[in-house]
Amino acid sequence: MEKVLGIGGLFFRADNPSELAAWYAQHLGIDVVPQDYDTPCWQQAGGSTVFAPFDASTDYFGRKEQQWMINFRVRDLDAMAAQLRGAGIAVEVDETVQPNGRFARLSDPAGNPIELWEPADEKDRREP
Repeated sequence: MEKVLGIGGLFFRADNPSELAAWYAQHLGIDVVPQDYDTPCWQQAGGSTVFAPFDASTDYFGRKEQQWMINFRVRDLDAMAAQLRGAGIAVEVDETVQPNGRFARLSDPAGNPIELWEPADEKDRREP
């Protein structure tokens, strides 16, 4: 059986797409989509990707009308949280360490929920 190789893109509606794309570039390092085919788009690091439909009644995403939430893998959750807080962005770091790693929550300027995930084995891969 043929299988997909990974996530090729995440597309969602926004009232001001260019402003929101700039926010993701500035604060999370996700390059704005190039305007030509010669410039490469954002490249993500290899690693685990969870693809998980949730029950329609979940409150895990926040607002009931929110249909999706993105989870970004990070190398150093504490450093990323400090960087975001330094830019005036509210970040809630869950102090509970799960078997699969650590998590934090924030929202983008449009109110979309974002979860940050430092996988349990990521601390072992950090550069000294």
